[in-house]
Amino acid sequence: MNVKPTSDFKWQAVMLPVISDEDGTLSFIEGNKDIPFKIARVYYLCDIPKDMERGKHAHRALEQILVAPTGQLEIFLDDGKNQEVILLNSPRQGLYIPSLIWRELRHFSKDAVCLVLASAAYDEADYIRSYDSFIKTVTGNTD
Repeated sequence: MNVKPTSDFKWQAVMLPVISDEDGTLSFIEGNKDIPFKIARVYYLCDIPKDMERGKHAHRALEQILVAPTGQLEIFLDDGKNQEVILLNSPRQGLYIPSLIWRELRHFSKDAVCLVLASAAYDEADYIRSYDSFIKTVTGNTD
């Protein structure tokens, strides 16, 4: 598995397998081999206005890999203690986001596409959409 820490935090860079020759480049991702979960859902974001922010939530159980096959975007990540901004700008690298990580996607370039590989089908109950609720969940503080 090509998962490498970007920092001391829980999220990690994922170096995607690449085959390049004079005909171009092919990149691929196999669940449970190139990434740490079986892929249950794939979706992508595109045509996002430059000043628009997406995400603004965490997941209770879902794991994701985000890839920018074209263009670039920033991803703000927060585990309740640590925060980091990651620039996704290469189709050869993805970002692994485990469960219980707050994420905000922003500063999309005009040509940006954000490809998302998810470990489970959509389930609204898995979302934590309030930052205050997220902090209470990760700290165990129910006050």
